[in-house]
Amino acid sequence: MPPPQKSTMMLLSSLAYLYFLAAVAFAVPAQEKRVHHQADLSDHVHDDSQNYQYDHEAFLGKEEAKTFDQLTPEESKGRLAKIVDRIDTDKDGYITHSELHKWIKHRQRRYIEENVNKHWKDYDGNKDDKIAWEEYKNTTYGYYLGEDFDDIEDKHTYKSMLARDERRFKAADKDGDGIATREEFTAFLHPEEFDYMKDVVVQETVEDIDKNGDGKINLNEYIGDMFTPEDGETEPDWVQTEKKHFVEFRDVNKDGYLDADEVAQWVLPGEIDHADNEAKHLIHETDTDKDGRLTLSEVFDKTDYIKMSTITDYGGMRVEEHDEL
Repeated sequence: MPPPQKSTMMLLSSLAYLYFLAAVAFAVPAQEKRVHHQADLSDHVHDDSQNYQYDHEAFLGKEEAKTFDQLTPEESKGRLAKIVDRIDTDKDGYITHSELHKWIKHRQRRYIEENVNKHWKDYDGNKDDKIAWEEYKNTTYGYYLGEDFDDIEDKHTYKSMLARDERRFKAADKDGDGIATREEFTAFLHPEEFDYMKDVVVQETVEDIDKNGDGKINLNEYIGDMFTPEDGETEPDWVQTEKKHFVEFRDVNKDGYLDADEVAQWVLPGEIDHADNEAKHLIHETDTDKDGRLTLSEVFDKTDYIKMSTITDYGGMRVEEHDEL
């Protein structure tokens, strides 16, 4: 059996440690990686000065991004035209902000559903359409449990991972019966999507960043989570900006630390609609005549840009007849 690290890291990657703030027209540096919005639009930093991979995954859709670049230009245009037609729900030949926003939200939901369905098959060992903690634990850690991780080099890490998984599973298990329904298992895999799991998201964020174990985050820990300079490396400008944000905005009570409430305000800014921002950003970058909407020709003109977005399922550009908005 593979080490539990692979399965646990798979869960962590599905969380908002990889969620980024999409500004309407500006690139966003790596310091936003811990901000939880809705389902992740992309695992890439939203930095158009480097590449358009973020927007590729926002337009196309995440799971199948890798296939786009394997298509011929004509095949790519054909699939892209089908997606544009799906987004254009009123069939007037234009993609409006509202239609694009709805599509991106739809792709977010689909990603979560597909992610849960994929893992459900792995963990529902007795096929009763539920996942007990014991099923999850034995599938993920079973080989090592009897040996108390004695043959693992860093057994403390694996014990901590097991304890963390169990705590999160119990939090997701609303009725406390030790068995997760599909909704509860979704809350386990994607806690940022559920209000009742937000304390878990905050707790795990603090644990990840708090290196001295005092239960709060100081400035050095905060910056260290984002940037560790290599020998001779110059500190990027955004680091100084983020230090200023810590002092002036994040540390609300000005005690020099981020406590749980302050971390929650940072990583769970519920008032921000990530899909809405990305829709605005995509229109800004693609709308060449600046009429506030997109045509198929404008999308084709920006193919290299659009193929880096969630609209096309991150390059896979899958279009399914039953894939209703």
